[in-house]
Amino acid sequence: MTRTITLRIANAGDLATVDRLLSRSYPQLLAPDYPPSVLVLAVPRIARARPELLASGTYFLAEDSEGRLLAAGGWTPSAPTGDSPRDTGHVRHVATDPDALRQGVGRALMTRVMLDARGAGMLWLDCLSTRTAVPFYTALGFRTLGPIEVQLAPGISFPAVRMMADLARVAP
Repeated sequence: MTRTITLRIANAGDLATVDRLLSRSYPQLLAPDYPPSVLVLAVPRIARARPELLASGTYFLAEDSEGRLLAAGGWTPSAPTGDSPRDTGHVRHVATDPDALRQGVGRALMTRVMLDARGAGMLWLDCLSTRTAVPFYTALGFRTLGPIEVQLAPGISFPAVRMMADLARVAP
């Protein structure tokens, strides 16, 4: 059976639905790659939809034919950690429902994100990937730059992997 996926731009009214997706996805999918001591502090901070992303016009949702949210994610021209080069966009808050993994949903979403960023004049797309998602981003053409600690709050950091994609290589 082929699943019909619709991609659309998120809006403020999607907050609760995206919250549910993040709260379902992150604890389950990150568990094999992070110890409980990290997840107990990180998940409450990362599994919350960000209103500014939902209102950005560059955050997308993938839904099935019945309107169920399967994946969410986007990009912004500014880095979540501060300044960045003007030609570099930044992957933001990507998640896929665990029941929708390996069905092309995440790839469809990220292809839309990458094409949208390129269409806005970005040459590169920077990503602070979870350890879990490194193979996914690698399959999309991102290359690993190295490990990084993302500061979630004073005294709370989250181990991640910095990755970069050349948007000139993205095919529709």
